[in-house]
Amino acid sequence: MDAIIAVTPLYLAGMVKTLQLLVIAGIGAFIVGVFVAALRISPVPALRAFATAYTELIRNVPLLLVLFFFAYVMPILGSNLDYFTLAAIGLTVYTSPFVAEAVRSGINGVPVGQAEAARSIGLGFTQTVTLIVLPQAGRMVVPPLINVFIALTKNTSVAGLFFVDELFKATGPATRDYSDAIIPVLLYAGALYLSITVPLGILAGYIEKKVTVLR
Repeated sequence: MDAIIAVTPLYLAGMVKTLQLLVIAGIGAFIVGVFVAALRISPVPALRAFATAYTELIRNVPLLLVLFFFAYVMPILGSNLDYFTLAAIGLTVYTSPFVAEAVRSGINGVPVGQAEAARSIGLGFTQTVTLIVLPQAGRMVVPPLINVFIALTKNTSVAGLFFVDELFKATGPATRDYSDAIIPVLLYAGALYLSITVPLGILAGYIEKKVTVLR
């Protein structure tokens, strides 16, 4: 119990960093992902090809390699950003294709007639997507998006390998200083991760039930 109390300030400081990474990378990945999803249904073949290549390339590259690039290669290329910012950008890039696929699946769930009706009254592609398609796809997109953000929460732990003092990295000094209580200390860290992911999972399940009723 003494070890748990002693590591609490360290863990809470790490949890704050984890939450910051989750929020920043989550918002960034959402914005980029929606944009990429829009490109994938674009009437312009070159834009569709670019979005498809981006999605397939990033999704099939290990997260560790993506963060390695941002942590070590970007400074060599002249970046002056701190490691936290680089980690947030790396997580944004890595997560955005998964967001794009979730959004695209929701868009594909909207009846084709809706887009055809929008075009028949003179709406352009951008107007059709933003005013007609995305609002209807939104209900179907939210549950898988939350699952993406749950995965992002766990992925933030990889940033601890690249000089970011998030929750996972905090377990290093905690287990070193309290080697006689390694299991409770690690279980404590796991419980803190669960305090983030479990509520997100419950929220996803609740929204999914609401969407089923609305259908």
